[in-house]
Amino acid sequence: MPSPLAGRTVGLIGLGLMGRPMARVLAAAGARVVGHNRSPGPMAEMAAEGMATAATPADLAARLDPADPVAILMLTDTPAVETVAGVLLPALPAGALVIDMSTTAVDATRRLAAQAAGTGVDWLDAPVSGGTVAARAGTLTIMAGGSESAFARALPLFQVLGQRITHVGDSGAGQVAKTANQVIVGLTIGAVAEALALARAAGVDPARVRDAIRGGFAESRILDLHGGRMVSGDFTPGARATVQLKDLRQALALAGQAGQEVPAVELCRRLYERLVDRGDGGLDHAALYRLFDGSTAETGSEPEKR
Repeated sequence: MPSPLAGRTVGLIGLGLMGRPMARVLAAAGARVVGHNRSPGPMAEMAAEGMATAATPADLAARLDPADPVAILMLTDTPAVETVAGVLLPALPAGALVIDMSTTAVDATRRLAAQAAGTGVDWLDAPVSGGTVAARAGTLTIMAGGSESAFARALPLFQVLGQRITHVGDSGAGQVAKTANQVIVGLTIGAVAEALALARAAGVDPARVRDAIRGGFAESRILDLHGGRMVSGDFTPGARATVQLKDLRQALALAGQAGQEVPAVELCRRLYERLVDRGDGGLDHAALYRLFDGSTAETGSEPEKR
């Protein structure tokens, strides 16, 4: 049976914690992946695995298949997406497709989609959930916003990268869904952290408490994965605390634009700011637990460069 992406060229800009495993999944499905990253280390790693690399976003655009130019963005934040788009869009031919799988601000997404349309390029926002575990396994949850035709064109790629794939609506709708996702993730991590820290403060092993409540109404992926990190003390980043803070700030900005009160999100943002300010920003976002369990701050835990 032929590989599902055999013969297809895919550009991927941003080879960080998520981008690298996504590139490998695409290559394993038969795609010719052309990667670009601001810092050279990840590109050298990809090149050693047989993947093509490009020195700049414009160089990447020139190396795409002229008959079907597609570039995926998996970048750290909105400014990074805007910077790359400023170089990439003028270099792409009319008819190209850009799939932004970063978590990008909704207003910026809609502005970039309009800018892309002005050059004849389709822009699809398709942020993901599931972290590095799902990125490696090709089981990401993908929430897309954009035209039906752009979504249909991207679907074969999504079916390789993800397991649950939803076309949420028009441009920006995927980012709205991801904002909702990150609100739930951030607040639930906070709830699990406080609950397990309370158990510890009350003299009961938090690992045993976690085991006791598994399978009840408190069960969740957060209690499973992030609760496991909390009780083991292993905060090797799958998603960094700095990224969670960025996402909560974007959620608050969207709430302000929509006129919606979100007081719990505001509290959660303040907690993540405390975590980052004490030097733990480079740890997994489950490290919020460290605010409550008496752990001292990490040092030198800088976020990974894109």
